[in-house]
Amino acid sequence: MSTDTSASAQLPANLPIGVFDSGVGGLTVLRALRRALPAENFLYLGDTARLPYGTKSGATVARYALQTTRVLVDIGVKMLVVACNTASSVAMPGLAEAYPGLPCTGVIEPGAAAACLSAPRGRIAVIATGGTVRGAAYQAAILRRLPEATIATRPAQLFVSLAEEGWIDGQVVTDIARRYLDPLMAEFPEGGPDCLVLGCTHFPVLAQAIQGVLPSGVCLIDSAETTANWVAEELGARGLLRPDHRQGGDGTGAVTGAVTGSVTGLVTGSVRFFATDDPDRFARVGEIFLGEPLSPSDVTLVDL
Repeated sequence: MSTDTSASAQLPANLPIGVFDSGVGGLTVLRALRRALPAENFLYLGDTARLPYGTKSGATVARYALQTTRVLVDIGVKMLVVACNTASSVAMPGLAEAYPGLPCTGVIEPGAAAACLSAPRGRIAVIATGGTVRGAAYQAAILRRLPEATIATRPAQLFVSLAEEGWIDGQVVTDIARRYLDPLMAEFPEGGPDCLVLGCTHFPVLAQAIQGVLPSGVCLIDSAETTANWVAEELGARGLLRPDHRQGGDGTGAVTGAVTGSVTGLVTGSVRFFATDDPDRFARVGEIFLGEPLSPSDVTLVDL
């Protein structure tokens, strides 16, 4: 994560926050960000033409991340949030080099930090996509903070498909959750882990089903929520929080081409959505993760 506060102090606080993902899963991060920062404006870009990132090489994902974030940076943002675990694991150094002075965070570091704080015995379980598990980014981030930690990981790719189909509860979901999680819990004898990290931005919509099959006392670490809290603290520390007022992102009240709404009952900022392919599917599946209606007309198609 970029920590050069002197350079970022020159950024206007009224600029939006840019959020990038390979598809729609990162909308869980956007949803959490809007709850934590209701006055902020956001740009969200889903690289739906090239998903999934988890099957690509690290070099390819890093290149994709630079190409997609360039769209957001060219529009103008005061912070970048990489709402994709795969991209967070490989692209952060390249983004920091490409955009010096622009604060940038992924989802892995905030999730790892929260896991360490929630693990008094140092016992941490992680579920993610196969690519994130193979890359071992969560393990590395946790061990930097808690060298004595005991970590077990497991890929849970079917959770992605369930989430995108809107299958978030019921017996089928419970059975699949048990199939993934029972062996993972068995790696922690004598009471299971202290916490389970949801290491994919698709997984928070399945949180209730996942929690239901865990041993009592195991808490869930939602990387979307932890990232939102991290971003709020970082913007505050840099003096980049947008004033809480009723105007739109350009200071005139205009929200053309944007979605607005009341997330917390307070005045909210605007959101502009971009996708690299199929706005219809982006809207249809995306509203599952965003938690509110989303129309294809709200989504701007961009060509990289």
